Amino acid sequence: MPADPRAVLTRPAPEPDLTVAYGDHPEQIADLRAPAGTGPARPLVVVIHGGFWRAEYDRRHTGPLAAALAAMGHPVAQLEYRRTGQPGGGWPGTLTDVVSGISALPRLAAAALPGRVSAEAPILVGHSAGGHLALHVAGTAPTTVGGVLALAPVADLAEAYRRDLDEGAVAALLGGGPDDVPERYAAADPRVLVPTQTRTVVIHGAQDRQVPVELSRDFVAAARAEGADISLIELPECEHFALIDPESVAWPIVVAALQSLHGDHWPIDAASPTR
Repeated sequence: MPADPRAVLTRPAPEPDLTVAYGDHPEQIADLRAPAGTGPARPLVVVIHGGFWRAEYDRRHTGPLAAALAAMGHPVAQLEYRRTGQPGGGWPGTLTDVVSGISALPRLAAAALPGRVSAEAPILVGHSAGGHLALHVAGTAPTTVGGVLALAPVADLAEAYRRDLDEGAVAALLGGGPDDVPERYAAADPRVLVPTQTRTVVIHGAQDRQVPVELSRDFVAAARAEGADISLIELPECEHFALIDPESVAWPIVVAALQSLHGDHWPIDAASPTR
């Protein structure tokens, strides 16, 4: 693991093969990466970046992750969306962008990468705030999603607001707290939307200081109690950024979880605590 866990955020990655637009706004775009090799068409993997929904963080920091997945043979789209601090970002634009993008991207990617993208619903890989957005889509538009891999997700917006994660990030997204705009939390909070109908794997590091692991523990427990097909892989020595770093010791666990969502049934490391 790198000495600085944040190094992955600025690590250079190969340029994407092309960029497509799913809407008219400059931020309504996605970078596409063709899968390596000549294998059969596979479901699109849509990577949703984190950064607490703020404008200063964009899709580019998921370049190493996306490039690694493409090298493994997955067609990949790095989704961009309007964020807080930008015109149209926050409520509801951030959420509606992601729903619209995920609905449109399989068609756009299949046209841009002929013969490489199957007609199956895409697999979503979301990190941090992107994990929240992936869970939100699965909870509100489940037919558009084939599976969700949520990496250190902000899975409980009300609790994240109470803990003041990233100094008011949730309030900036939704325009206030649960008592101020309860209808927005009812529509946007994955904790409220359980049970999800989508097969979901959550991975979270116990040493995460950006998004406490308790949010994932409580979310998964609640979803499982309602009959959801969901599991939690908790990595005791892992922090927040290792989950998107192909050079980290956590990466093989991320890969195995993704393959399980694809139906390849690659075994998840039995030595890793699961719930």
